Amino acid sequence: MIIIGLDPSLTCTGWGIVAKSGSRLTHVANGQVKTDAKASLPERLVTLDRELSDVIARYQPSDSAVEEVFVNKNPQSTLKLGQARGVCLLALARAGLPVSEYAARLIKKAIVGTGTAEKAQIQAMLRVLLPGVQLAGADAADALAVAIAHANLSGTRSIFIR
Repeated sequence: MIIIGLDPSLTCTGWGIVAKSGSRLTHVANGQVKTDAKASLPERLVTLDRELSDVIARYQPSDSAVEEVFVNKNPQSTLKLGQARGVCLLALARAGLPVSEYAARLIKKAIVGTGTAEKAQIQAMLRVLLPGVQLAGADAADALAVAIAHANLSGTRSIFIR
């Protein structure tokens, strides 16, 4: 099974792809889709959709997971995040992929063992779980964490409390 994980953002959406065979996980690829802050919102959303669609077509995942929206202190930022997340969900659904959604705290708990883990802890654990992985950036690392959490939780998700 090939799983794509997404960490949505209008500025820089991370994507990470892992292969799962039994209980074994292997790194396939990871990257980031950055949009031009000077472009209009519709142009940025089109860029996000086009680049994610290219990644999906290139790697042909069979399953997907997306980090859920959290509420920022700035309502405008939350709205922009929601719009970018909507584009992510659309790209996955258009490709016919099943989409699972996970809260950030649950992803952190699945990767590090605590829902309050810092980014550095997540990245360190990714290097343990995926030896030799070269991370394209913090957002790509977060997306790989989403994919790995899904790989490990997809059959048992109902027993976890968010």
